[in-house]
Amino acid sequence: MSQKNYIDVDETPHISRLLPLSIQHLFAMFGSTVLVPILTGLDVATALMASGIGTLLFLWITKGKLPNYLGSSFAFIGPIIVVSQSHGVGTALLGCFLSGIVYIIVAGIVKKAGVKWLDRVLPPVVIASVIVVIGLSLAGVAVDMATKVTVDGQSQMSLTSIEISLVTVVITVLAAVMLRGFLGLIPILIGMVTGYVYTLLRHPELINFQKVVEADWFITPQKMFAEHFKFTEVMSVIGDGSAWIAALVIAPVAFVTLAEHLGHLLVTSKVMDRDLMKNPGLHRSLLGDGVATSLAAILGGPPATTYGENIGVLAMTKVYSRVVIGLAAVLAIMFAFAGKVSAILMTIPTPVLGGVSIILFGIIAAQGLRMYVEHKVNFADKRNMILAAVILVTGIGGYKISFASTGIAFLSDLTIDNIALSTFLGIILHLILPGKASAMGEAHLEEQK
Repeated sequence: MSQKNYIDVDETPHISRLLPLSIQHLFAMFGSTVLVPILTGLDVATALMASGIGTLLFLWITKGKLPNYLGSSFAFIGPIIVVSQSHGVGTALLGCFLSGIVYIIVAGIVKKAGVKWLDRVLPPVVIASVIVVIGLSLAGVAVDMATKVTVDGQSQMSLTSIEISLVTVVITVLAAVMLRGFLGLIPILIGMVTGYVYTLLRHPELINFQKVVEADWFITPQKMFAEHFKFTEVMSVIGDGSAWIAALVIAPVAFVTLAEHLGHLLVTSKVMDRDLMKNPGLHRSLLGDGVATSLAAILGGPPATTYGENIGVLAMTKVYSRVVIGLAAVLAIMFAFAGKVSAILMTIPTPVLGGVSIILFGIIAAQGLRMYVEHKVNFADKRNMILAAVILVTGIGGYKISFASTGIAFLSDLTIDNIALSTFLGIILHLILPGKASAMGEAHLEEQK
């Protein structure tokens, strides 16, 4: 970077700015992180604590050079529900634990083999297309959150939701573009707070404080271990052979989320304008994610994954400080014990979350488009056009493969999601089609000359 216009990983903002910056990351991840345990029947407080501890471990393992926040992974929702219903939650968590072990094993392989092979299998046209997919594949989810409401189990358009989300989007955009100084660094937080207050004033019926009233002020460690953690349930199935077989249904999902992890690392590298694949290294980021996932399973929380929402915050604010991310993780742990605070955060209206998600996911997609331009990817070349077309349409279109009807027991609950599938297709096409040099982009060819 010719001019330093960012706060780097080893810098610490002034205390007056540090807390709001960290709360912004907390808000960005909160909705998705608590949604996964709600859908799978796991504990919300445990998921919050696991995300906080997992993020701190991730920062430590990556030497504080990779400022990613780890939250609950959506890829495991289906397998956890299925295995929990058929074999119990302990078996499902054992499977999640094993998926973390898969990450750790792959990290060891990457450390031995290095990352040079990635340059051959992931040229700029493939990487940029995958980054666009990561941002836009969830566009429908963000828009649904921003425009719809669920009535009697049916999703339908709501003018109220549109009104609230538009206010949130407009305020967030104005804050990002027009505000200067510190306020210009927290547009997401400003947008969410404004959207919340607007909803409270205009549509108070959408915010239910009953759960806040019922929640405990403080959850004691004894109560956390006794009522929230699932450690004993995991230990109870360790000696059960049938539980291990059922748990192996979940473990292979790690191979699917590995592609998502790689994509997020590439996005973060582009946002920070440095090669994070080499320093701190893909092996360290995989190890950090694996350790966080296995630890979350032992506690009773869902597997961890780096969060696109928080990467979007990094891209918008250019604040990469590990202290900011670390404090957000500490706050998540504190909120796991603060029942009323967690309950208040869960009252954030869905349209508000949808409004900021539209911006955050869009920013990630824009990073991919920026990569096309910077690497001078030539779309007059049919090969590049085909690679991008396949990746974009299969990824954004939500193309998935489910093995439910194959009759193969250990694959029966496995689904390869659209992000992983589009990545695999892009890599395979690149490897088998002739003319690989063109995929590197004209900028690379100019450097070679």
